[in-house]
Amino acid sequence: MNNQLDKSIALPNREFLEDVLEGLSQDQKRLAPKYFYDAHGSALFDRICNLQEYYPTRTEVSVLQDRSKEIAQLVDGRHLIEFGSGSSTKIRILLDAADGLASYVPVDISRDHLFAAAKTIEMDYPDLDVVPVCADFTRSFELPDVVDEGDKAGFFPGSTIGNFSRPEAKNFLSMAADMLGDGGSLVIGVDLKKDPEILNAAYNDSQGVTAEFNLNLLTRINRELGANFKIDSFEHNALYNADKGRVEMHLVSTLDQNVTVNGQDFQFAHDETIHTENSHKYDIDEFHHMGRDAGFTPQHTWTDPNDLFSVHYLRVAA
Repeated sequence: MNNQLDKSIALPNREFLEDVLEGLSQDQKRLAPKYFYDAHGSALFDRICNLQEYYPTRTEVSVLQDRSKEIAQLVDGRHLIEFGSGSSTKIRILLDAADGLASYVPVDISRDHLFAAAKTIEMDYPDLDVVPVCADFTRSFELPDVVDEGDKAGFFPGSTIGNFSRPEAKNFLSMAADMLGDGGSLVIGVDLKKDPEILNAAYNDSQGVTAEFNLNLLTRINRELGANFKIDSFEHNALYNADKGRVEMHLVSTLDQNVTVNGQDFQFAHDETIHTENSHKYDIDEFHHMGRDAGFTPQHTWTDPNDLFSVHYLRVAA
């Protein structure tokens, strides 16, 4: 896969531990959603994306397929950096339509999942230079020199931007604008505001895959941080908070209990929750306004016929 693999950045467990201890010490206990994505969590998310109730993936894919040639022309010749690449599935739509990307740079926090997906992309696109970077894309990270010195475009599908609070989303976009540089651009998927019944069904699927995905975070903490969460003493719950324009995902304690993480005790009352994820929804004008505040100029917006999901092309402002 070429020697750029040696430049990958790994996230140490020490930072994971610090974030968990801090999050569980809050009045509203919380855990960062970026830690969902160990190998098993990444595989579970791939299953979620194929569920009937989970409309975002198939809807975004349909928009990308319908506009693939147009989008590919906008990013051709550049280093294409995918933030939170996961299984590198949606990028194939652009790779199939593009004529000559400088390279493909998948960036993901799950090292094993990243390298496996990058290897598959390299085999399927032998003329494409694949430069994986293992990093927490929510924080500033270094690009390999060969990428940093060229023209860049970003790809951020899946409405992952919705997992950030609105200030965090603006900060991410500002960071991306700085990284992509003068003349850089960003293709980004953004979930739109809609009927709460559609949203609640999407995050509480009938097969329980989203519940397993949520609970797997506790399993990971037990395995990697020496905790003693009793997984069957917590339940998944997701609900749409209309006032804040977001779906909130929680883990609910089903009894009064004590949990130890790395020797530190945390008390849980019956029905107390750990807030694990938000998925903010936007309207188009609202997202354009935030993009401008972060240093981008909105250039194109594409949606599906039912206006469930949007894909935007932003250029770094001069």
